Amino acid sequence: MRTLAVGDIHGCYKALATLESFVNFQPEDHIITLGDHINRGPDSRSVIQWLIDHHATGHLTALRGNHECLFSAAVESRLNHENWMNFGGDKFLASYNAQSIDELPAEHLAFLQNDLQSYYQNETHFCVHANACSDLDLEKQPDTMLFWERFENVKPHKSGRIMVCGHTPQRSGYPKDIGHAICIDTAAARKGWLTCLDLDSRHCWQANEAGETRRFSLDAQKPLNAQERRAM
Repeated sequence: MRTLAVGDIHGCYKALATLESFVNFQPEDHIITLGDHINRGPDSRSVIQWLIDHHATGHLTALRGNHECLFSAAVESRLNHENWMNFGGDKFLASYNAQSIDELPAEHLAFLQNDLQSYYQNETHFCVHANACSDLDLEKQPDTMLFWERFENVKPHKSGRIMVCGHTPQRSGYPKDIGHAICIDTAAARKGWLTCLDLDSRHCWQANEAGETRRFSLDAQKPLNAQERRAM
């Protein structure tokens, strides 16, 4: 069984579907999506349906990101709704051909409100959307750290586990690996890449909205070209 983390999708369903095929997700794989599944990209609706379908198998953990926090706030008040629209909520609604949140399928609304987790952890790694205080257990982390804090000046966590996160776009197109923490948001919705990381092997696969793919080891961060891929 592989444990696979997928960075910020942001409505980029074409990139997600391409990545799924490229990585060749298996039924026994455990997939952790790091939040910010919605907004900005063109097809949040298909992304949410994909998450619901995979969540039903019991082999997907979908985390909450700041964009899901903004969505939940938008459900609660008109003022927060306007703020959410400025953060890409307009593209989210357009993917549903909807004018308001009230028009969303009940299953999709329930998933976004009830089925997202704040973190995931195993014996060697933990996954969060944005960041974590080094001296606090995961269940005691403030929301400002889990969902909003940038990937800057990150200290090793008290647990000794490696943190894997998204939230801070790496414009280089490659994950930022500092040993005790790895950021795999590679700006999928900003003409960048959607990244999948195998937590154990440290192998990365990437796909984009144009259907392009590449893969590499974090220990090399050099993409394999088509000839090299065929040789494997």
